[in-house]
Amino acid sequence: MKVKNLVYALLIIGIGGFIAYRVVSNKSKNDDSKKSGDKNSPTTVSGIVVKTTTFDNNLSLSGSIEANEQIEIHSEVSGIVEGIYFNEGTNVTKGQVLFKVNDIELRAQLRQAATKESLAGENERRAKLLLQKEAISQEEFDVANADYASAQAQSQLIRAQIGKTSVRAPFSGKVGLRSISPGTYITPTVLVAKLVNTSKLKITFSIPEKYASEVKSGSTIEFNVSGSNKNYNAKIYAIEPEVAVATRTLQIRAIADNTDGKLFPGTFADVKLPLNTIKDAIVVPSEAIVPVQSGKKVYIANMGKAKEVMVDATTRTDASILILSGLKAGDTLITSGVMSLKNDAPIKVKVK
Repeated sequence: MKVKNLVYALLIIGIGGFIAYRVVSNKSKNDDSKKSGDKNSPTTVSGIVVKTTTFDNNLSLSGSIEANEQIEIHSEVSGIVEGIYFNEGTNVTKGQVLFKVNDIELRAQLRQAATKESLAGENERRAKLLLQKEAISQEEFDVANADYASAQAQSQLIRAQIGKTSVRAPFSGKVGLRSISPGTYITPTVLVAKLVNTSKLKITFSIPEKYASEVKSGSTIEFNVSGSNKNYNAKIYAIEPEVAVATRTLQIRAIADNTDGKLFPGTFADVKLPLNTIKDAIVVPSEAIVPVQSGKKVYIANMGKAKEVMVDATTRTDASILILSGLKAGDTLITSGVMSLKNDAPIKVKVK
């Protein structure tokens, strides 16, 4: 029985030792294979031969569409609304009466003031005649003259208040939804409606400060809006005189015709701002760029190895980026697997 147990023990030890040997041996072979592969097996990558081209340097920006003119309509005086002379959602012309506030009390005050003005005027006339006859002093005449001027000013003030009871459109445009009805007691704080001029629209957008010197007043931009495939044009007419410190951007405003009324204030616009046209430009695919702490880099093929090159990249489109320096025509640029590449790594390039 003891001999049998001893034989089993020896068999188990032998099998365990053989398994351990194979594991260590295989690991050693794998390590040697990896080291050998790292040093000798090239990585297959895709690449392109860099060529020069003509590049239209455009900035893609987001902007907002605003009405050319827009105000909230309020009354300058308090009172009962006696008449509304516009229809909601319709066009009105400059100077058109929009609504009228009852002015019966003001007109009564004006008649009273006019009576006082007439009496003060007659007193001033009589005082002037008496002064010429030296029947009164100059001081007495000055008092009569001042009373007359005061009465005139009071009448003028009431006429101005009566004028404010008729609210007129300050410019031509479309009036919005009204919030009052005839008979409403209105105060200057009550919003009556909004008046918007949409025959022309403003497009406001901002550009990074580094492009500030390249934008000129009078330049034409293109823009489109969500839900429409049509491209619209607008002309830059105003540029903010300073860069915003918080965002390091420069605000620009352009104006566009909207005679067909298909554009609406408050919507967003995708703006394309043309800067300049660059001849012999180098444009590469965006996937070839590797961001690093000190900037951007790419890899080019150099005698069967990957060579790291720092580049100065600027304008980016959906699929490509403009290179200002670091690459030249004829370089073989690596476009795949760049995130895992290292400098001087052996490569095999498949040129597209």
